Amino acid sequence: MKNASWHARIDCGGEVGAGFLVTERHVLTCAHVVRDHGRHPVAVTFPHHRELAPVHATVSGTDDWQGRHDDPGDLAVLELDGPVPLAPAEFAAPGDAYGEPRPRLIVYGFPRGYDEGTIAEYRATAAQLIASEWVQLEAWSAHGQRLAPGFSGAAVALADTGRVVGMLSAADGAPDILSGRMLPTSVMSRYWPRLTELVRTPVHPPTTAERLRELVGKATGSEFGRDPERLYLDAAGPFGPPVPQGGFGSLWAAAWYLLWEVEDPDAATRFADRLAALLDTPAGPAPAAHPAAGPAWAPILVEIEHSGGDADQVLVAVSAHREGRRHPVDSRTLHRSEVRAHVQEHIEKAFWHLPSGADELIAFVLPREWLNEPVADWQRSADDPTPLGCSYPLVVTERSRRTGGLRHQLARKWERLGGRPSATLHRVECGPCEKPGKLRFLLRRDEADLAGFAAAPTAPRVRPHFEASLNAPAPILVWPRTGCEHGDHTMTDGCAGTDFLDRLAVYLDGLPPAELPRHVLALRESAEASDAPERHWARDVQLLWDDPRCFPDAAAAPHLSPVTR
Repeated sequence: MKNASWHARIDCGGEVGAGFLVTERHVLTCAHVVRDHGRHPVAVTFPHHRELAPVHATVSGTDDWQGRHDDPGDLAVLELDGPVPLAPAEFAAPGDAYGEPRPRLIVYGFPRGYDEGTIAEYRATAAQLIASEWVQLEAWSAHGQRLAPGFSGAAVALADTGRVVGMLSAADGAPDILSGRMLPTSVMSRYWPRLTELVRTPVHPPTTAERLRELVGKATGSEFGRDPERLYLDAAGPFGPPVPQGGFGSLWAAAWYLLWEVEDPDAATRFADRLAALLDTPAGPAPAAHPAAGPAWAPILVEIEHSGGDADQVLVAVSAHREGRRHPVDSRTLHRSEVRAHVQEHIEKAFWHLPSGADELIAFVLPREWLNEPVADWQRSADDPTPLGCSYPLVVTERSRRTGGLRHQLARKWERLGGRPSATLHRVECGPCEKPGKLRFLLRRDEADLAGFAAAPTAPRVRPHFEASLNAPAPILVWPRTGCEHGDHTMTDGCAGTDFLDRLAVYLDGLPPAELPRHVLALRESAEASDAPERHWARDVQLLWDDPRCFPDAAAAPHLSPVTR
């Protein structure tokens, strides 16, 4: 090896390992080599410079490692008590270890009996990562030095140039097998951001990585640092790679992914520019109230439709929508009993795709017979019992109205309705009321904007009127999911449905139609927070709100087999 001055021996308690100098005050090694640093001091010596006394070091950067040999993040950064007068290691390009023929790699370690160190020769088996973390190493020859304890933390360097391509993290436990694993420098930089300034990324200059690292350091712990998925998606764009499974554990994890995994050279720059703009923007006064035209909703759609001949099999598609573009989150066929938990999980993932600060709207696009489903009462998540309808503005829409003539008619109605200061309520009473045909005529003539029902659409006496309202099409429908089911009473009997409509009329007076989802959220919250939620008049209010200006054109969902999972 042409330059060996940067090789280091690490002693911590009874553990001996290797390391390598990367700056005048920083040495990298494996976290498991210094696992006892809380009880024992860490001493660093440089075997090629015996004139230098052992240097005490402080350990950092081990938070990502959980303690087992196969856990990711087995990297520790040692900060020396003072600088050393030695040239640090230099780094090769990440792909240099995988050329054809495979280049010879040198590892310098300190196994038992070799206090001064010894050399092992290996090569990379393939560029393919194991579990997105390690590269497999195999011996250069069948009679070479085994990677015994004492090699952990050693730099893996190209034999011809001495430039580092990774760090040895594990050896095969069998004495007759000459193989091991290394953390490539690209993965190491995931755990120590400063390394990105020393290792050349595939498509970015060092200045981009340095700027990203500085900005992430400033943003970590701030409100902007708590939403890495959204910042990533803003930078990657609609055609960039999706957020990896499990999301990003930190803001730096998102920045690292852009540097190493995204081919678009401008994505990392967009991420940095967006983060810089957020950090430079002072906190301002509260935003002004929305105008009568209503907020620019950022909808998350949960689309449910029947799949195959089994009535209990449904296709569930979750997507987020921004700037008129659909961002699919997940689509699969489920048994009806699995839908709730699946929706909880994927609504949370859909939020990654919404613009920061946007007015979110959860919209369930349901088959007609599902419209009375209590989706507003579903828990927000497995860990949070708050109802979805008390967490976000939540509406339902009917699937057949998403395309064709009904959608066109709805768009025309909202052109007129969107600017109105309030909506005209037409009451569908619990007792005798007009014929369904007349109701449909009134709604089509725009003599009413909103149909309010005294009973749920499952009640036989109002079902024809509900169908007529959907087909008119009425842009807004409101009803109680439970309550006055049979209607075999007079109007003077104290009907719960009539009381619901009376209170609803008062509540809706003066509210812009475009903002009803937000006001119904407030109504649900009031009911949930009341002393007797089960007796509150709006305890189970359902809002069908269908504004085509808000929802993008329906896209054909992938039709999966009923057995597809």
